[in-house]
Amino acid sequence: MSDCTFCEIVAGRLSSYRVLEDEHTLAFLNIRPASRGHTLVVPRVHARDVWEISEVSHGKVADMVHRVAALLKTALAPEGVNVKHNTGEAAGQDVFHFHVHVVPRWHGDDLRLTWSSPLAPSRELEQVLERVTAGR
Repeated sequence: MSDCTFCEIVAGRLSSYRVLEDEHTLAFLNIRPASRGHTLVVPRVHARDVWEISEVSHGKVADMVHRVAALLKTALAPEGVNVKHNTGEAAGQDVFHFHVHVVPRWHGDDLRLTWSSPLAPSRELEQVLERVTAGR
């Protein structure tokens, strides 16, 4: 897709800082990093989000995420890592080509990617479970 920034990066028409790549995926440094080494992993074949990506392609991205996390651990010695994906504008997706963020973390980095929520009532969880599993 010529209007997709990540497709343009995959095709080599836009510059990027490539970390790793294979025939199915590409990993490159985020130009707006949340932390040093923040890497994006994308499939080479365009898919808008987690609802559109094929199961096979999603698996290939997961494999590359694992490889990138190991590479970052060796190279940068982070004390942790966040693996994050957003599907849909409501969830914070701003580039509509499936991608996963691999974000190295250090104690005291003050980066906040977590949330704090109260415990859900059992009845609410049971109702959600019933709706989710009804169509299996």
